[in-house]
Amino acid sequence: MINKQTWEFIRQHTADDVRKLALQGTKDSNVDLPMALQQIAGRQTALKKLPSWAAIDGVLYPPHLNMEQCSSEQTARYKAQLAGSGDTYVDLTGGLGVDFYWMSQHFKQRVYVEQNNDLCTLAEYNFRALGLDCSVCCCDTAAYLTDMPHVDAIFLDPARRNEHGGRTYDIRDCTPNVLELLPLLMKKADKVILKLSPMFDWRKAVDDLQHVTEVHIVSVDNECKELLLVLQPMSAPFRLVCVNNDHLFEVPSAFPPQPSALSLQPSYLYEPNASIMKAGCFEAVAERYGIQQVSANSHLFLSSVEIEDFPGRRFQICAISSTNKQSLKEALAGVDRANITVRNFPMSVEQLRKKLHLKDGGDSYIFATTKADGAHCLYICRKIG
Repeated sequence: MINKQTWEFIRQHTADDVRKLALQGTKDSNVDLPMALQQIAGRQTALKKLPSWAAIDGVLYPPHLNMEQCSSEQTARYKAQLAGSGDTYVDLTGGLGVDFYWMSQHFKQRVYVEQNNDLCTLAEYNFRALGLDCSVCCCDTAAYLTDMPHVDAIFLDPARRNEHGGRTYDIRDCTPNVLELLPLLMKKADKVILKLSPMFDWRKAVDDLQHVTEVHIVSVDNECKELLLVLQPMSAPFRLVCVNNDHLFEVPSAFPPQPSALSLQPSYLYEPNASIMKAGCFEAVAERYGIQQVSANSHLFLSSVEIEDFPGRRFQICAISSTNKQSLKEALAGVDRANITVRNFPMSVEQLRKKLHLKDGGDSYIFATTKADGAHCLYICRKIG
């Protein structure tokens, strides 16, 4: 796929600036410069996103957009835990093969299915370079599913763009249409893992698919990346799991009320991570940690004691102010810049910053919100950790 001279150019310039290389060009006519630049840029992205692949000489990388859109090693490894182990694993929407590579590791037989011939060729080449023993099938998802025997686990990552290139936010509009394939999927596998965009409404997805036993909302560095659904033909207790890096919060189906840790003057404020915000499981968080919400629509929590393992950001409250001019003047004494967040508040960040005459940044954090009694309130804080 790449000649010797091009590989040598790639190895010599693996850490160089791709834009400068493009301007400089090469005097060797045997070097496929566009391909070389694609590989150099791809490996530089992989160093952060797919470090295990980047460490293997000879792996081929797709164009930049595909590298940006593919799963990270971190999220693929998490999905591998959901896949488990067994005799046969099938990925019906193989794509670049990142998820397939990690999710299939603990199965005796691994089958990669992809209808795009170019992707199949690239994936098959990389699997050999990575030492993964598997079968690659370039064919239609539905056709392969119809004829295949029963397997332990199936994975699908349906395309979420319509024929015009626009994004879709309904399972019915994805390709392949999982709802149409659902009876066959439940018949052909003990477990089906479905990857959806974090923009999807997970509750609606559960209602539409009916066989969902687990929902995993996965974030990396507080950015929601994936919505994962586990479907099984046999009924099982429902699980809702919120993940951010190494922190996992499982929403209990029932949780006994705990005594509130909130005093008349709270000392700590907590902001849930992106996965919990997506899940909307705020009451479960309050019960689990014995803390109180500022209000039902603010999605901020307060306590008089520090909760060190809270799944999100933690802040110590330095002052609490109403929007009264004199109260603000006293609470913000000595503060000339701050990081501002508004939640359930009638002003935007820009409007509030202008009103408070504060620059952006610094060590102070201001959360502007509305309390349960309807009063507008500002919490002036410093970040913990």
